[in-house]
Amino acid sequence: MKPRALPPAANWIRKLSAYREPELDRSLFELAVTVVPFLGLWALALWAGSVHLLLSIPIAVVAGTFLVRLFLIQHDCSHGAFFKSRAANNWTGRVIGAFTLTPYDLWQKSHLIHHASHGNLAKRGIGDVFTLTVDEYNAKSPLGRLGYRLYRNPFVLFILGPIYVFLLHHRLPIGFMKAGPRYWISTMLTNVALLGIIVGGSLAFGWALFLPVYFVITVTAAAIGVWLFYVQHQFEDTIWDHEADWQLHEAALYGSSYLKLPAMFQWMTANIGIHHVHHLYSRIPFYKLHKVIRDHRELAEIRRMNFVDSLKTVRLKLWCDRERRLVPFKVARARRVTAA
Repeated sequence: MKPRALPPAANWIRKLSAYREPELDRSLFELAVTVVPFLGLWALALWAGSVHLLLSIPIAVVAGTFLVRLFLIQHDCSHGAFFKSRAANNWTGRVIGAFTLTPYDLWQKSHLIHHASHGNLAKRGIGDVFTLTVDEYNAKSPLGRLGYRLYRNPFVLFILGPIYVFLLHHRLPIGFMKAGPRYWISTMLTNVALLGIIVGGSLAFGWALFLPVYFVITVTAAAIGVWLFYVQHQFEDTIWDHEADWQLHEAALYGSSYLKLPAMFQWMTANIGIHHVHHLYSRIPFYKLHKVIRDHRELAEIRRMNFVDSLKTVRLKLWCDRERRLVPFKVARARRVTAA
């Protein structure tokens, strides 16, 4: 077993349970101050585009940031954290899914698996950014290593990848094709709603105007969302363990980052940067996460990074069992040279 150098994360569970109850008036307020600006900016982008299409782009980008926030409300719903009612959470999440291009029930299943297995090397591949160990990477053929390098390329991860995931991958229940009708129904109903939005918008505003604005809003949100998810777990001193050594609470608290952003950006991203607390106790509504950090200052120092720090994580590609940290490709190359 690995040495226990870190304070047991499970010690926090009882303390964090005090923050778990959602407040109906606050939840409705957060929903309103996200949906209304999002729809308003979408309409403004279409109006600006009717004057000149290029005028719509900056407005559509800002609308995309509100779509990120809408997705994060959907995310809270998937954890049963936004409303006390399970039905209210699920149906709110499903309606939002038509705008985020995300089948709610399908994504919820994948995301809960991610929470239950994050940091476990034996259970990679569902709801995460796939990560090889140094030894696994070196054991691959040159073609296999090239494929992984392409996958971990920033342009693929943060531009092409989000476009593929939200526009194509989510159109079928990939990974759960045989898991039952629920995930097919979730996906197909989301597709029908999505088609209705596209057809209705194109008929109302013309496809040459509506589709470009819709694409910019969607891709902006997708790229920001994937980047946020990446830095939440892909940082140097994260935690990965083999099955025998893996511990759920340690992986949650110490394998997730605290991305400290300026207040405006923290609001726009619904406090998702306080990810280590969220992973340790996912039933806490996002609007209470900052209270946890305020009340328990020691949590504010765990796995903390700022925006500049987060940019540096892009060079990290592989998990090194020996050094117990994420490392760049050059570490694997040096080990191959040494072995040769």
